[in-house]
Amino acid sequence: MITLVIYDISDDASRTRLSGYLKQYGLRRVQYSGFRGELNANDRHVLAQEVPKFLSAEKDSVYIIPLCSSCLKSISIASKKKAEFYEDERVKIV
Repeated sequence: MITLVIYDISDDASRTRLSGYLKQYGLRRVQYSGFRGELNANDRHVLAQEVPKFLSAEKDSVYIIPLCSSCLKSISIASKKKAEFYEDERVKIV
């Protein structure tokens, strides 16, 4: 299932380590603090268990959001990037 991971982490080193960790899962950066990619339920569970080690401040947070097929169909992205940057044809570029 396509999974969106977004985060707000105040410590630069922790934020950098988390982004590297997410890349190990095969997730791809879509925003400075946002990644997306295909994760199965087990990988999402393991990821949810591991991300707290990257949190250091009370205000830090990580959201792990699975997106079903119908959710993907309702996504619209406003972007100056070329449409071929977005590999999922279910996402509408406006």
